[in-house]
Amino acid sequence: MQLQVMNSPFNQEQTELLNRLLPTLTETQSLWLSGYLAAIQSSSLQAAPAVEERPAPASVQAIPKEVTILFGSQTGNAQNLAKKAGKTLEERGFQVTVSAMSDFKPNNLKKVKNLLIVVSTHGEGDPPDNALTFHEFVHGKRAPKLEDFRYSVLALGDSSYEFFCQTGKDFDKRLEELGGTRITPRVDCDLDFEEPAAEWAEAVLAGLSEGESSSPSPAAASVSASAPAESVYSRSNPFRAEILENLNLNGRGSNKETRHLEISLEGSGLTYQPGDSLGVYPENDPELVDLLLAEMSWDPEEAVRVKEETVTLKEALTAHFEITVLTKPLVEKAAKLSGNEELQQLVSDSNQLKSYMDGRDLIDLVRDFKPWNSSAQEFVSILRKMPARLYSISSSFEANPDEVHLTIGAVRYDAHGRERKGVCSILCAERLQPGDTLPVFIQHNENFKLPENPDTPIIMVGPGTGIAPFRSFMQEREESGADGKSWLFFGDQHFVTDFLYQTEWQKWLKDGVLSKLDVAFSRDGDEKVYVQHRMQENSKELFQWLQEGAAVYICGDEKNMAHDVHNALIDIIEKEGGISRDQASEYLADMQKNKRYQRDVY
Repeated sequence: MQLQVMNSPFNQEQTELLNRLLPTLTETQSLWLSGYLAAIQSSSLQAAPAVEERPAPASVQAIPKEVTILFGSQTGNAQNLAKKAGKTLEERGFQVTVSAMSDFKPNNLKKVKNLLIVVSTHGEGDPPDNALTFHEFVHGKRAPKLEDFRYSVLALGDSSYEFFCQTGKDFDKRLEELGGTRITPRVDCDLDFEEPAAEWAEAVLAGLSEGESSSPSPAAASVSASAPAESVYSRSNPFRAEILENLNLNGRGSNKETRHLEISLEGSGLTYQPGDSLGVYPENDPELVDLLLAEMSWDPEEAVRVKEETVTLKEALTAHFEITVLTKPLVEKAAKLSGNEELQQLVSDSNQLKSYMDGRDLIDLVRDFKPWNSSAQEFVSILRKMPARLYSISSSFEANPDEVHLTIGAVRYDAHGRERKGVCSILCAERLQPGDTLPVFIQHNENFKLPENPDTPIIMVGPGTGIAPFRSFMQEREESGADGKSWLFFGDQHFVTDFLYQTEWQKWLKDGVLSKLDVAFSRDGDEKVYVQHRMQENSKELFQWLQEGAAVYICGDEKNMAHDVHNALIDIIEKEGGISRDQASEYLADMQKNKRYQRDVY
């Protein structure tokens, strides 16, 4: 296999040298080289903290070496950052416990001396599912007074939402009220979180190391030569993956367009499990970029700096920056940059600003508040980095080696007199052809996984593109020969045009891979019928499955569908269990705590 510059971390000269050397190595030489490289990595890790260590002054109290890291994560970002921080601290000699908030016994909080919280904000300022119980405990009357307690919070969020990083802010404030002292101030991260998260981790390490006199454990930094190699590709170093297939799943006459993408991972070393997501870095619509350039009278070929790289202005606006969403930080920076009094007045009124940003983009902003006297470089410097889009993977790696499949609904709508398009979904629908490439990475999500026991029954609720991970689940169970029962609730607008992957589901049902299928097509009858209605129609059998230990999975729209399905589950448990609504809610909360109720919602 020949290394390629495009899909490797090496430059052209290094790639040519490696391609000449590697084929000439004997098996013994290859093994020796692998061990040698591992040893170098181990030595460098051990040597990393080789800063002169001075004994702590007698007046400084030694800080405990134990650190607890709790994460609240919906998509896996907070979990991955928590694990990364834990690994860094272990390499520096700390004894670290990394745990989901849902797995941590709240009463043990008073025993913790050093606590790090890494938490995302979900929906309209809500904690993620696996943080609900701990969040409620900390903010309740049973929360203990915290003495000799140090903490720090890393908050993840999206500044296009009103309650940006709200859950992290809540934890930070409450832990201070309970008596805690910050190791380092809270850091709020937008979608481009890697750099501020790394800075937070360094600040935490520095804060924990104050007064800490024992030397780091060399063993903690050792690297096993036999450990499985991880792919070099990640969120910060995406893989240029080739498109193998791009199909429209909806029939002629449908109001929707849902794309089925098959993407090659060959040569990447990337793997995934059912429930994981694929991150995609899209490009902006060329027509929208040209419109913005014309509106600002900018030269498309003008050179601008994007971090350490120099690119043309057109390339920067196409591939590097977000131009379709307005956020509060962006509009505030634009107001300072322009000096426009009307714009400054707008940002001073939160309600007025929120109303203005809804459904508008950068084109609207530059048109509404002319003239702009800033340079192109000054203007692009206030823009937010193009965020990756996460899509639930709709294939099993075991069933499709070196491939990953996606199910993406094309987003088109009108707002404020202009047609609007989803950045990534319309790239896939209108401009992406087989043979083209996309920058991608795997987003592992431990919060949406098949049961460890393959005999466990599963209930899947996934209308529209929410069907994606359940196709992955079925492929995986078919491949492994799992015996557990499975039940799918699927919904969309019309049976004839919108039954996604219909032939596959019917085949799985015929073959016994899928035990039961209930569908709801909302526009085919006089009254609209949704998945929650089908669930309630089958309430007796559904509750029986729950009593047998079934795990429930929900994927799709969080604001409406997931909320309605959640309430339907409580209704069913209350009715069929003959218990109060509070007890039914507690029943579902216990399922969630035991990982029998998992949601992948957006």
